[in-house]
Amino acid sequence: MLAAAALLRAALRRGARLHTGEAVGAVTGRAGRITGVRTAAGDVLPADAVVNAAGTWGGDVGRRLGAPVEVLPRRGFVLVTEPLPPMVRHKVYSADYVAGVASSAAGLETSCVVEGTRGGTILIGASRERVGFDTTMNTAVVTRLAAQACRLFPFLRGVHLIRAYRGFRPYCPDHLPVVGPDPRAPGVVHACGHEGAGIGLAPATGALVTAHLLGRPWRGADPAAHTGLLPDRFLTPGGAPP
Repeated sequence: MLAAAALLRAALRRGARLHTGEAVGAVTGRAGRITGVRTAAGDVLPADAVVNAAGTWGGDVGRRLGAPVEVLPRRGFVLVTEPLPPMVRHKVYSADYVAGVASSAAGLETSCVVEGTRGGTILIGASRERVGFDTTMNTAVVTRLAAQACRLFPFLRGVHLIRAYRGFRPYCPDHLPVVGPDPRAPGVVHACGHEGAGIGLAPATGALVTAHLLGRPWRGADPAAHTGLLPDRFLTPGGAPP
């Protein structure tokens, strides 16, 4: 959360304008090119390009822009303990955590990951399930995650939980983000679908989007590696989503 807030402050210092709580639709110019967005209040914000960086809501925003991408919500829970002296100094997870991240199953999956924080609390995860945007607090999932963490670190049996929270990862069926221009809607660039790795992949995603908008070659890894992230991978030969 602190990293996200810092990035937002940096953008505002450089001239970005922030509109919160706005639903947007496409403004279309000549030859079907997107020339901006229209808010639910009717305000038109012109732009040379529109970047769909809506995270878990990237699929919905893509549809409004005439460029749907298969980004789905994947709910997860995290438990937070009371502050403790330093006890868990590294991120520790069970082997099935890797399998859970790579799984495409829609049902509930849990695997153990435990991480200490600078403030002394310990974070416990992780669960994954595709239940739409259902925000129900499922105590059975909380109980399962706590039991798994106690098996990995028995001292946690005597530690209090102070809260649990849940959120939605932006999940793509092939487990790759969607980054790049959309051929169906000129002027739209996607930057979403990173699942649980959005913060870590944000700098590289920003570099890719910037390179496209400025018409420059990407100076990172092999440019051909980026082709697997482009939104046209979801299209059939006829140009429509499968």
